[in-house]
Amino acid sequence: MSHKRIPKRKAAIAAGSVVALGAAALLLPNANASQDGASDDAAAAPKTLRATDASDLASQLAGLLGDAFAGSYYDGDRQQLVVNVVPGDNNNVIVQAKKAGAAVREVDNSMAELEAGARTLKAKATIPGTSWAVDPRTNKILVTADRTVTGDKWDRLESTVRSLGSGMATVKKSAGTFKTFASGGDAIFAGGSRCSLGFNVTADDGSPAFLTAGHCALAGDQWSDSQGGQPIATVDQAVFPGQGDFALVRYDDPATRAPSEVDLGDQTVQITRAAEATVGQEVFRIGSTTGLADGRVLGLNATVNYPEGTVTGLIQTDVCAEPGDSGGSMFTRDGLAIGLTSGGSGDCTVGGETFFQPVTTALEAVGATFGAGAGAGGAGDAGAGDQAGGEEAGAGDQAGGEEAGAGAGQGAEEGTGPTRTP
Repeated sequence: MSHKRIPKRKAAIAAGSVVALGAAALLLPNANASQDGASDDAAAAPKTLRATDASDLASQLAGLLGDAFAGSYYDGDRQQLVVNVVPGDNNNVIVQAKKAGAAVREVDNSMAELEAGARTLKAKATIPGTSWAVDPRTNKILVTADRTVTGDKWDRLESTVRSLGSGMATVKKSAGTFKTFASGGDAIFAGGSRCSLGFNVTADDGSPAFLTAGHCALAGDQWSDSQGGQPIATVDQAVFPGQGDFALVRYDDPATRAPSEVDLGDQTVQITRAAEATVGQEVFRIGSTTGLADGRVLGLNATVNYPEGTVTGLIQTDVCAEPGDSGGSMFTRDGLAIGLTSGGSGDCTVGGETFFQPVTTALEAVGATFGAGAGAGGAGDAGAGDQAGGEEAGAGDQAGGEEAGAGAGQGAEEGTGPTRTP
C-alpha cells in the first residue's frame, strides 16, 4: 500500500499500490469512443456511446418508457446501448427509444415480471450458496448455485425456478463456493486479518475516511497500515450482511490527506466521481492477491446468499478476484468509482462469479462524498483474512503479496472470476 509521509506526520494513503505493470497498460490511453453526433437524418440510428453515457441514457429511457422498459445493457463491441422493450399495443415506445439513440430489442418479460420472480426466489429459495440477478441480455433471471447446493437444497431451488414459468429464469451451477474474499495481502490490518482499502472519501463532517467491504469490519474496529502497527483508522459504520457489504472507516488523524486516485504502481488513475454500473460495461479491479484485473458487468441488483447471511443490491461481474482482494476497488479506465469487492466463487484459473458493492449506494448510506478534504480514493491493494461468526480467519503474512490466511465464511479458499490480467 502506498503510504506517503508529508510534514507533521500527515499520512497520505493512496489505496491500491499494487504493482501491476502488465495490466496497467490496459488503461493507456482511454480508447472509449465519445458520443456520436448523429445528424437529424440519422436520428433513429443507434448512437456510439461511452459506457458511462450509456448508463445515463438508460436511466432517462427507463423513466420515459415506463412499464415498457425491460432493462438495458451496453454492447461494448458496437459501443451502443441496447434497450429491451415490451411494446404491447403501443409501438411508439420503440420510436422513442430509437430517437434517443438506443438500439431497441423487443422482449417478452417485463421488468415487473422479472422483479416479481426475484421476490419469489427470495421468499422460497434463500439458500446459502445461491445468487440471482436480472440478466437483460437474455431477458431472464440468472440464478447461480455453488457446489454446496445439493440434494434437497438443489431440488428446492429447481422447483422454485420452475414455478416462475417457462422463459423466466435459468440456473447455472458454479464449481466454487460463495464466500467473502479474505486473507493475505499488503494493506490494512485488524485483529490478525487484512483487507483492501477501497476508495478514500470525505465523511459527512468533512473528515478524511475510506470505504472498504463491510465484512472486513468483522475483524475489528481499529485498522493499521502495517501488521501489528499502530492504528490509523477506526470503523465508523458497517453493513454486512443485509442491504449491502460496505464500511466507512475514519482516519484517526484529521490532518490525513488521502488522494483521489488508484495507484497502479507505475501510474495512477485519478478518481473523479462515483457512477452506476451498466451491464456489459468494461471495469477494472485491483487487489493485493491478484493485482489488476479486468472484465465486464454481468448483472445489477444481485442477491447473494453467503454462509454469513444474504446480501442484496450487489453488482455481478466476471472480473477475476481471489482471497485477499476483499474491499478492493472496481473502477473504469476514465476514473469512475464503481464498486467494492465483496465475494464470489471460483478463482483466476478456472473462473467463477464475482460480486461488488456499488459505490454510489455506499456513499449515500454513510453520507460520504468524493472531493475536498480527504479526497476520494485509490483502489485497495490488499485482502484480509476475514472472520465468520467471530472466529479469526486470516493466517499470517507472506512476502511479495503472496496469498496468506484463510477465507471467510466456512473457511473455503476459493476466489473468483474467469479472466486475470497478466
